[in-house]
Amino acid sequence: MSGVFGLAGWHFSRSPTSASSERAVAKASDSEPWKQDGGAGPYQYHPGGDTSIKKDAPSALNVVVIPNVTLPKSLHDAYNKWGKDGY
Repeated sequence: MSGVFGLAGWHFSRSPTSASSERAVAKASDSEPWKQDGGAGPYQYHPGGDTSIKKDAPSALNVVVIPNVTLPKSLHDAYNKWGKDGY
């Protein structure tokens, strides 16, 4: 019985389980928005660890579209960012 617990302890110390399925990705160097020209660009990363390619990181904000909302056209154009560049 102690051998089973010893084996399980050894196994979980070598490859512990985690609470999330997050994976580490290769962040592109100097890709922070405050280090880029203009200071408004998104973070960038190397997809698949390939350092020859830079890709913009997805937004950390969730987008929720609420249908059947009626607004005056001026307010809709001012506040609706869906489908516009950069969103």
